[in-house]
Amino acid sequence: MKSLLIKNAQIVTMNGTEDIIQGDIYIENNIIKNIGLNLPTDGVDKIVDATNRTVIPGFVQTHIHLCQTLFRGKGDDLELMDWLRKRIWPLEAAHDEESIYYSAMLGIGELLESGTTTIVDMETVHHTEFAFRAIAESGIRAVSGKVMMDKGNEVPLALQEKTGESIQKSVDLLEKWDGFDDRRIQYAFSPRFVVSCTEELLKEVKVLSDYYDVKVHTHASENKGEIQIVQEETGMRNIVYLDHLGLANDRLILAHCVWLDEEEKRIIQEKGVHVSHCPGSNLKLASGIADTHHLLCNHASVSLGADGAPCNNNLDMFNEMRLAALIQKPIHGPTAMDARTVFRMATIGGARAVGLESEIGSIEVGKRADLAILNLNNFHTFPSYDVDPISRIVYSATRADVETTIVDGHIVMENKIMKTVDKTVVLREADNSIKRLLKNTNIG
Repeated sequence: MKSLLIKNAQIVTMNGTEDIIQGDIYIENNIIKNIGLNLPTDGVDKIVDATNRTVIPGFVQTHIHLCQTLFRGKGDDLELMDWLRKRIWPLEAAHDEESIYYSAMLGIGELLESGTTTIVDMETVHHTEFAFRAIAESGIRAVSGKVMMDKGNEVPLALQEKTGESIQKSVDLLEKWDGFDDRRIQYAFSPRFVVSCTEELLKEVKVLSDYYDVKVHTHASENKGEIQIVQEETGMRNIVYLDHLGLANDRLILAHCVWLDEEEKRIIQEKGVHVSHCPGSNLKLASGIADTHHLLCNHASVSLGADGAPCNNNLDMFNEMRLAALIQKPIHGPTAMDARTVFRMATIGGARAVGLESEIGSIEVGKRADLAILNLNNFHTFPSYDVDPISRIVYSATRADVETTIVDGHIVMENKIMKTVDKTVVLREADNSIKRLLKNTNIG
């Protein structure tokens, strides 16, 4: 399909002036070529009637673990370090090629079904090739990489890496997958967090990130216990240590950043570090509430992510937007984190974090066609009269309102029917896979 015309839509552009207009979107190959009223239909390969529908930029989630989707429901009611040591690391260590593939497909299906078109994904130590295959087949846009872990206590043997091997495997994956399908897939070096990485590894990641000009995606300052370990080992707090190693720059994406001091906030702001706020995960793991309002007021780059299924239990951007807005209001007042601020984080803010703000994150001529079509004609989203459409999306809409998802000009879900992920097969094989993994662990 070379051309696609979306007709008669309410279009939430998220352009420079955040215009909301009524009209049509003409897409040729993967690029938005025209936006306007009554665009011609002659010669168009496919026409989508979006009358009484709302078209938004596809969501950009900047922190996801596709390899953990199979573990949904297996990590409930634990704090971070216990969650990792007792549940997640043993399960990740048990993964095989097939389970990684179906874990990724399960997560991708959920993401596409709920309007997310781009993710920043961190895999586990092994079998990352099979996650990349799932990403390639499904059509989702992704910045992904294998996790790197060359030290740490209570880490299963299968997840313990030698520094050189971890680096070489990462480079091999980068050289195979970075830029795949006209850059729909990009690679990111993914050291898990300071607790599980030697200084030698982190220094080499800095060198390689510079050389290949790719992102670095890691966790930082999620939990007070984690911060204490880092301080005892390095004499510094997380962000100060990463800055000391030269990693604090605009290629660094930090998940969480719940517990920051003033120096760390200054480093993030001045060095252009990108923060991925994961409110659902932070609440469920009892990690705390990140001061995203303060970061945004000081012009830091903050976007949103659901994290992994076992520390959130869903990968739903609608849930993350609503939580991100609500949890700041008791602290900073009712006007803090208004709907437009949060929607900006979920779209163009995420695009900026992955360095693609000139290509995705808003609906503008010349940008790639990453879109979601919503049906807001429901009890829970009405009345619509004299209500800001973005307020309806952030505070009232749910993922069930997403009807169609488009990535790079390709329809991956249409009228709630998945086109690139076989739902029946994925659900069946997800159950088979987790059953197999549980037999190989001591987890009930």
